[in-house]
Amino acid sequence: MSAKPPAARALVLTDPEFTLFRDLIRNEAGIHLSDSKKSLLFGRLARRVRDLGLSSFREYYHRLTEVHPEETEEMLNRICTNETHFFREPRQFEVLASRLGDEWETAAARGARPRALRVWSAACSTGEEPFSLAMTLRQRFPAASGWEIDILATDLSSAALGRAAAAVWPITKAAEIPEDLRKEFMLQGTGPKVGSMKAGPEIRALVRFARFNLSRDPFSPGGPFDLILCRNVLIYFDRPARERVLRRLLGQLAPGGYLFLGHAESLAALPGAARTIGPAMYKTLEDARPVRPRGR
Repeated sequence: MSAKPPAARALVLTDPEFTLFRDLIRNEAGIHLSDSKKSLLFGRLARRVRDLGLSSFREYYHRLTEVHPEETEEMLNRICTNETHFFREPRQFEVLASRLGDEWETAAARGARPRALRVWSAACSTGEEPFSLAMTLRQRFPAASGWEIDILATDLSSAALGRAAAAVWPITKAAEIPEDLRKEFMLQGTGPKVGSMKAGPEIRALVRFARFNLSRDPFSPGGPFDLILCRNVLIYFDRPARERVLRRLLGQLAPGGYLFLGHAESLAALPGAARTIGPAMYKTLEDARPVRPRGR
């Protein structure tokens, strides 16, 4: 009777291995993983290690750094958190449609700026943010008005970008979109596409996608921009990386341009770099007026 093959060794992530991956991820993407994220990293990467037929995270690290460095993109795809929503931080979209829209329109009327807008949705995830921008801006500046709108949407994750470019989401996401915008710009799936919705051609034409690493890539994404949204990504960076990225983002803004961050992020570490106009909203000129919250 033949002997049974030895049982496969259980896959574990040792502390030294976690340190190797933490340093690699920080160097590649600027993302800082605290010690408490060890189990999260294991959960995100264990299946990939097994699918590749490897027996340890050490082998996978060797593959990433010595054998197949192109695997790094797949690894980053798996560790990225792609949670997002349409019209996340709704107050920012209200300010965009009212105050910023009025300012740009007034400046264009007196010849102080062209009738064109350039916006960058950095860390765009699966596309809800850039298409929220597209709906807001196209409603505020209809095609017949002569305004050109160009929205650059970038993300570290190529997997997320693929989903964003497809511009298809579960129909349950429709509840996140104001009804008037949903009816004007979104298509509801029928037949085999039932249960889904897709961005209509008018807003798809406004958005272009590119993979971009905020921490490492040369900062030449095509600015200057009138508005940059970089929301809920800097919280994953350590302080030096966060400050470096913020300085580079500000350098991509046109004079008088705006930077919108996530509600837990700020420019507090860069005093004097821009003026606060509202929660997590900044303007690069000195004449910025504060946006006051609405009364309840």
